[in-house]
Amino acid sequence: MVKNPDVSADFVAAIDLGSNSFHMIVARLANGQVQVLDRLREMVQLAAGLDSRNRLSAESQQRALDCLARFGQRLRQIPAEQLRIVGTNTLRQARNSAEFVARAEQVLGHKVEIVRGQEEARLIYLGVAHSVGDVTGQRLVIDIGGGSTELIIGEKFDPLHLASLRMGCVSMSRACFGDGRVTASRLREAELLVQLNLEPVRAEYLARGWEVATGASGSIKAIQDVLISEGWSREGITLEGLRRLRAALLEVRDTAAIASRWQLDPARARVFIGGFVVLHGLCEALAIDHLQVSEGALREGLIYDLLGRIRHEDVRDRTIADVITRFSLDQAQAARVSATALALLRQVRVPWHLPGSDAAEVLGRAARLHEVGLLLTHDRHHKHGAYVLEHSDLPGYSRDDQLLLAALVRRQRRAFPARAFAHLPKEWARLAPRLCVLLRLAVVLHRGRSSEPLPAIALRVDRRRIVLHFPQNWLDEHPLTRADLQIEARLLRKAGFALRLRCTENSEHPAPTAAPAASAASAAQVP
Repeated sequence: MVKNPDVSADFVAAIDLGSNSFHMIVARLANGQVQVLDRLREMVQLAAGLDSRNRLSAESQQRALDCLARFGQRLRQIPAEQLRIVGTNTLRQARNSAEFVARAEQVLGHKVEIVRGQEEARLIYLGVAHSVGDVTGQRLVIDIGGGSTELIIGEKFDPLHLASLRMGCVSMSRACFGDGRVTASRLREAELLVQLNLEPVRAEYLARGWEVATGASGSIKAIQDVLISEGWSREGITLEGLRRLRAALLEVRDTAAIASRWQLDPARARVFIGGFVVLHGLCEALAIDHLQVSEGALREGLIYDLLGRIRHEDVRDRTIADVITRFSLDQAQAARVSATALALLRQVRVPWHLPGSDAAEVLGRAARLHEVGLLLTHDRHHKHGAYVLEHSDLPGYSRDDQLLLAALVRRQRRAFPARAFAHLPKEWARLAPRLCVLLRLAVVLHRGRSSEPLPAIALRVDRRRIVLHFPQNWLDEHPLTRADLQIEARLLRKAGFALRLRCTENSEHPAPTAAPAASAASAAQVP
């Protein structure tokens, strides 16, 4: 998308593709404060479209796409770097989520990320912490979505402990109140299901403790409105008020009566009982007598996280540093490989059509983490490292971000099949092989782990033909590096790349897959 010069860098937007509702927020930074310019919300109830095989129905997909088409009109002037769109629990579960995401991206003209439960919880906490008053000590945040419930304990703006439980207002309503009827036996069954989901984390949360509990989400806001309308609460949600609401729900008996008694939208009424059961069960089990209610949630968290990235306060950089420390990586070696990979990237960015800062950020982070698997074993550390990066909770990273990092680390050495990156999203499947070549070359050049700087190395490319230019006699003086590069050339050939080694005086050390390079980028000093 072409950037609109009239749109300030402080003008940002976020879309939350929730399991129950889709939310959009547009904001700008004014005098150091976030000023909300627009909010849109539609109850799409995506989770209700999941069938027994966890596939989204055509009807639910179309309902969601129609909503996004309306949202898209508001986003036309917003550059990609000033917008984030994330999908949550239902899109994590749906077996055909890739199909829906591709259609959604086409409608919106922007990338859609699917975030893991822990990342969703982090963003929710960030949104809540910026939307309510500060407290001394720790805060518990509860967010009840359509398909999952997030529990976060944090202090000020930092989440300290996060959990994502697979129960929400839509999933609970469908599982226990599918026909809309409310009975005592069904209510007890649902309450037991909540306790079973909470059991693995209950003791740990109680042990950690908190000073204030805060709730976020449409379900919690709707419950607060009902309690206030009945006079069972003046502000927020009380445990006593929830107990009185439980008795009232047994009197009204079905969702139609719920909608009528409390003037709820029919779509909200259909999932009200599920959200209530989850919240009531949590408050009983965690001994929460009073719950504040926050206006901010995931979409506000996205806004603040995005503003941090724009100002180069990216949580992803902190995540990388934490992983390096946790796995006791050789930071000097990581820095050497990263610096060399990025120096090579600068020389081929134009002929290889590698985009803006994204390519550099991805390559630099993969290079810094390329040895994360060494904690387990040296022989297969690239495979173990890929597994760690794909399956760990990495704050700030979407599921696709982690897949890309893992794929680059997996293919940093040894086999490099032509379809090594076919499983990645289309935009990265095309670029990842070239980034991987740069990472592999940097790893080979620093295999000796020497602190001695490399000489000036020029990298020239023409599509899949690669030539590395070294100073005269340097390869003769470093025969192990030359041998490693010749082995690397044979491995690259299987991925369709041809590599040749040259010295500045045209004295060649041709690699087995030698091929000429027709276009060149300028040489640069490789650290």
